[in-house]
Amino acid sequence: METAFLTSAYLPPVHYFCKLYHFPQAVIESHCNYVKQTYRNRCTIASSHGAMALTIPVERTGEVKNLTRDIRMADHGNWRHLHWQAIVSAYNNTPFFEYYRDDFEPFYEKRQEFLFDFNNELLHVLMNHLDIETPVLFSESYEKELEINQFDFRETIHPKHDFSDDVDFHPAPYYQVFDRQLGFLPNMSVIDLLFNCGPESVLILRDSHQSHRL
Repeated sequence: METAFLTSAYLPPVHYFCKLYHFPQAVIESHCNYVKQTYRNRCTIASSHGAMALTIPVERTGEVKNLTRDIRMADHGNWRHLHWQAIVSAYNNTPFFEYYRDDFEPFYEKRQEFLFDFNNELLHVLMNHLDIETPVLFSESYEKELEINQFDFRETIHPKHDFSDDVDFHPAPYYQVFDRQLGFLPNMSVIDLLFNCGPESVLILRDSHQSHRL
């Protein structure tokens, strides 16, 4: 079975969810080392001023390398309140924000310890609302080289990598609340798609991916 290998990610981009939608199975890497400035603790939303990055602060340890699953979220900076306020400001006027907000707001009211668990719980909510039923497993060990039917997106779906390098991913445009002044902003966090398009989001995921795999 063809399998997409992905990292844990905070409110992942549309690119990430296209893989979840189009592959028959996905594996979340649970044995990789934590890397800064990735989607593990960062997402990008479409604010009135353009793309805005939201980053979860994490606790530093004395170790040179730490597994992502062992990373703890920090409490400093009042980030939960700031992230939720940024999300409300960006999406309060979208067609579907009020419909979905009650499922997301609690994540910013409770204190959860591990980033990996926080991301996975959010992922479950997102997949449920996007009607994605792809089985998601967790890796049992870290394999640098994958098998022929396993496709590695663990580091290629990355905020510093150009998504156009992926020949299978062509983000289909959709309505965004600020598109008149900003134009279409592709590959935002999938919450941008969900809050703007609601149940039709899955059609955008369908139309944004064309496999060139042999």
